[in-house]
Amino acid sequence: MTEQTVTDGGGFLGRGRELAGLRGEVERAGLDTLAGRPAPRGRVLLVAGRPGTGRTALAEAFAAELAASGDYPDGLLTARLTEPGGTPVTVERAARELLAQLGVAAPAGGGDEDLADLLRETLDTRSAVLLLDDVAGAEQLAELVPEHRACVVVAVAGGPLTKIPDVRPCVLGGLDRPNAIRLLERGAGPVRITVDPGAADHLAEICGDLPAALRLTAGWLALHPDHTLVDAVRGFAAGADRLPSPEGEAAPDPAELPLRRAFGLVHAALPAQAARLLRLLALAPGGLADDHIAAALAGAPIGVARTLLDDFVAFGLLHAADPGPPGVGPAYRVPGCLAPLLSGLLEAEERPGEVLLARARMLERTVRQLRACLATTEPAGSPAARWLGELPRALRFDGPKPAARWLDARLPALLAAARSAVDDGELDTLARRLVAALTRALIAHRGPDEAAPELYRLHELVLGVAERQGLTREQAAALLNLGDLDVRTGRLAGALTRYRAALEVARGEGDAADPLAVGRTLESIGGTYAELNDWQRAADWYGRAVALAQTRDDLGAEARLQGRIGAVLSYDGQLEEALRAWRAAASAHRRRGDAHAYARSLTEAARVMEYAGQYEESERTGREALRLAAGTGDQRLQAALRMRLADTADRLGRTDTAAVHRAVAEQILAAPEEPRPAPGAEGDSSGSAEGNTCETQPKRRRD
Repeated sequence: MTEQTVTDGGGFLGRGRELAGLRGEVERAGLDTLAGRPAPRGRVLLVAGRPGTGRTALAEAFAAELAASGDYPDGLLTARLTEPGGTPVTVERAARELLAQLGVAAPAGGGDEDLADLLRETLDTRSAVLLLDDVAGAEQLAELVPEHRACVVVAVAGGPLTKIPDVRPCVLGGLDRPNAIRLLERGAGPVRITVDPGAADHLAEICGDLPAALRLTAGWLALHPDHTLVDAVRGFAAGADRLPSPEGEAAPDPAELPLRRAFGLVHAALPAQAARLLRLLALAPGGLADDHIAAALAGAPIGVARTLLDDFVAFGLLHAADPGPPGVGPAYRVPGCLAPLLSGLLEAEERPGEVLLARARMLERTVRQLRACLATTEPAGSPAARWLGELPRALRFDGPKPAARWLDARLPALLAAARSAVDDGELDTLARRLVAALTRALIAHRGPDEAAPELYRLHELVLGVAERQGLTREQAAALLNLGDLDVRTGRLAGALTRYRAALEVARGEGDAADPLAVGRTLESIGGTYAELNDWQRAADWYGRAVALAQTRDDLGAEARLQGRIGAVLSYDGQLEEALRAWRAAASAHRRRGDAHAYARSLTEAARVMEYAGQYEESERTGREALRLAAGTGDQRLQAALRMRLADTADRLGRTDTAAVHRAVAEQILAAPEEPRPAPGAEGDSSGSAEGNTCETQPKRRRD
């Protein structure tokens, strides 16, 4: 690009002087480094201006130029730091988005400080350009600036950020007049500009030479090919009168009049159906819309919605956010400068009941899409697969891969829809269905580990709805799920806090008590103490869960929990108590008729006996376990038992017996592994897998 940068193919236009200034700032940073004055952290270049000045377009063009220069091999990272409604985005969420673009998995449930530290640590060995749009404040930006000076930040804000050191903002106003007229020409065509250059100049002047107002006016001219530029000037003057005044203001800010008038001019010219959809796009989650969202909001066919969205882009009312991966389709973004105007129109011209109905249609359509996305992972012939086949073609996916691509591409909008639905509070039932459908789809396509960060935020949303609605079961379940994720990310103190809160909710009062949730919570608290190597407390909490299971005659839970008690007491060296617990576990499995779990419990009992020096008793118990294991067909268990019996025989001085056991074990292990019967095939399978000995042992933490 030259200093007089101009493109005339519908892309970036003008701003040559401003681009040159930004390039000079980058070069100045390089000279400081050569002079021995390297910046202590990443360089920040600020593009400031009022809404409608094209500040984002300039920042995007400059950031793309930097990324393409070859000086920043890790490319361009982008994040928007303000919601369409004006709410600042949390540092945690912005950092998580940037880390995802770097291919770095962020821990589930991490806070602002944790994620900001991880981002800085990750960028410490990288060289990238960060484009941070709609910065809400200096403190928010400071948390995201890399400490590595090989990175550069291009920030976009409404004005100077005085608390960021060594930043000279590039402040934008209107375009220079020739480029302002060129922008009008894109809609008016060269003939109308040539025929009446004076009117073109006047029209650019009353638009304040602001790119957003000029684009809208150019859109109106494209919509009315038979009108003259003078007609546009006349209509423009009355444009602001067609819009409601901002809430709490007697009159609009004079600096905002050009944009308001241009928007009012275009909105008034739209057909009724198009104007209504435009207003309803104020409800688009995160300011992002596609043809499904638009069709649901307007209650119109998808083909109609798609045509209207394309028209809105042509008129300057929407931006094409991205083309979308193959088979997904494009997404569109409501320009930040127009979002307040759309919200004002929606409130002024749409009845609250109609707005609520439009939002409900959008959420219902999103739930169906997520159910269809999940159904692609189900086997052919299943009820879900049959349901998927009966959906309209526009709602179906051709298989798991296209569904996964759609989920990845639309995830920001889906998460925004969930947040918005929960925050709104008027459609809590739909909000809960949406969160549940999104949770299931993420787990099915990504797995619980990869999806954990998103799942954490979704469980927090469920918790908010459950607290608001007084839904104790959902509240307890959300707290338990959050606690489980805290454990998996090593935040054990936080997990205990979540579990204790879940226990209080689950116990409730009278009929509100939930014994199943209480039992699961007691077990989870015990497991957390086991992770902390606090074996005695772990055993105590498991013991409380055992007592509850016994009152409910839940043999499966009792057997599993006795095994967990045996495991933690073994680690604590309380061998007599551990042996008693393993025997209780074996007895419960025997009464359940689960020979496989019975055999594994006896195996662990034999292990504890060996630790205690009870070799004869250990051998007898091991032989009984081997007999049971042979009946289950579990070859691996039989081999493990043979090796244990060999060790015990050695201790008893029976070397020949030990050799026989080892030979048989090696023969079993050398043979191809045969499919083993499903756990619990001999009886009720509930709890048998979890009640199996080694699987119940607490995992020792590794530092």
